[in-house]
Amino acid sequence: MFRSLQRQAGKTIRDGIFTARLILWMMIVQRLEGGTLGQVLGQLRNGQFDTVLSRCKRAREHRIGSSTGGYCQARQKLPRSLVVCVVDDVIERLRERLGVSQPGKPRLYVLDGSSIQLECTPDLVQSYAQPQNRHGASHFPVLKVVVAHEAETGIAERPYSGPMYGAHAVSEQALAKLVIRNLPADAVIIADRNFGVFSTAYDCQQGGIGIIVRLTAARVKRMHPGPICNSVDDPVEWRPSAFERRRHPEFPAEARVTGRLICRQVGRGKKKQWIYLFTTAGAPAARIVEWYGKRWNIETDLRTLKQTIRLGRLTAQSADLVEKELLVAVLAYNFVRAVMCMAAQHRGISPRRLSFTYSCNYALASLGRILSLSHPADRQKEIDRLILTVAESCRLPNRSKRKSPGRAVWSRGYRFPLKKQPQN
Repeated sequence: MFRSLQRQAGKTIRDGIFTARLILWMMIVQRLEGGTLGQVLGQLRNGQFDTVLSRCKRAREHRIGSSTGGYCQARQKLPRSLVVCVVDDVIERLRERLGVSQPGKPRLYVLDGSSIQLECTPDLVQSYAQPQNRHGASHFPVLKVVVAHEAETGIAERPYSGPMYGAHAVSEQALAKLVIRNLPADAVIIADRNFGVFSTAYDCQQGGIGIIVRLTAARVKRMHPGPICNSVDDPVEWRPSAFERRRHPEFPAEARVTGRLICRQVGRGKKKQWIYLFTTAGAPAARIVEWYGKRWNIETDLRTLKQTIRLGRLTAQSADLVEKELLVAVLAYNFVRAVMCMAAQHRGISPRRLSFTYSCNYALASLGRILSLSHPADRQKEIDRLILTVAESCRLPNRSKRKSPGRAVWSRGYRFPLKKQPQN
C-alpha cells in the first residue's frame, strides 16, 4: 500500500531504515503511549518494530543509532501529501470492513469543531496567530479543527484545520464544507446550532448528502411564520438572508434548500425545552429526533481525542509537522476504534458500549506480541485473542441517570505571578 501511494504521490521510494510506513507506525505508537522520541526509538532498537522494517543493509545488521536526530528529521521530511493519502486509504478500508449501515439506511455522521493549543514558535505564530483581547496578545497560538465521526462506530473522517485567530482565521462552517466533500454519498450530517446556517445546508445539498441540524428560535420564526407546537413537521424552503448573501457572494440568485422543519419538546419536568430541527432526510419525525440524540457522541469523541490520544496540545515546532501530527492522531484513534468495532461485532453489541480507554490499554499491551509474530496465522490468532479480551473486559456498566451536580471549578493557587511579557 505504501509503495503504491508513494508512486501516486510522485515521491521517491527509498529503502532506508526510516521508511514511510515505519515513521507513521512509530508516530502512532508514540501518540497512543504518550512517549517521547527517545522511548519509541528505544522500542525500535529493542526489535519491537522488526516486522515493519525495510530490508536495507543497516536494518539487516541491526545498526540503528541511539540518537533521535535521524527519526526527528525523517518525521519532518515525510511528505504531508503521503500522510493524507494513507489516512484516506485507511478510512476507506475501514468503511468497507466495519460498515454497519444496511442497504437503504443512511450512514449517520456527527459534525463538530474544537480547538488545539500549539507551541509558541515563530513559524506557528506566523501560521496560526495568537489570540488577543484588551489586555494584549496571548502566548500560545490556537488551531481550529472540524471533524466528522460516524455515529454508530465512532470512526473519524479526515479532519480539516486552520487558524482560529488573526487575519487568516477560518470559520468552522468553512472547514465543515471541506469535511462534507469527503463523506460518502449515503451520509447524513448531524450538527448543532453552530452549523444551523444556510451555507452548511446548501453545501450538503450541493454534495448530495442529507442533513439534520438544529436551528435557533429566531431563525425558526423567520422560516415558519405559523404557530409552533409539538406536532410541527412541515415542509419549508430555506433561502439565504441578506446578511448571508453579503458573506457569500458566490450563492446564485435562485439558491435555496428544500426540507422539513420539525419542532419537538424534549426533556422531563422543569428541564423541558424546545428543539427545532431542519432536515432533508425522508425518515419519520420521531426517527429524526432519535437520530439527533446521537449528536452527543461527538462530544465524548472529542474528549477522547484530546485526553486519551493527547491531542489537547501539540508540541510540534512547525506548521507542516502540526498537520501531520493531527492526521496521525486520527490514525491512532481509528486503530483503537477498529479493535472496538470488531469486538462489538463479536459480542453483538454497539461499539459505543465499550470503553475507549480500556480498549486502548489492551491494544497497546498486545501490540508488541502481534508485531513480533512473523507467521500470518499466528498473528491472526493473537489478534483474535485481543478482540475477545476487549469484548469481555471493556464493556461499560449500565449507569443510572443520576441528578448532575452544579457546575463549579476548584480554584488553584499560584506560587509565582503570571508572566505577561516574554523575556528576551
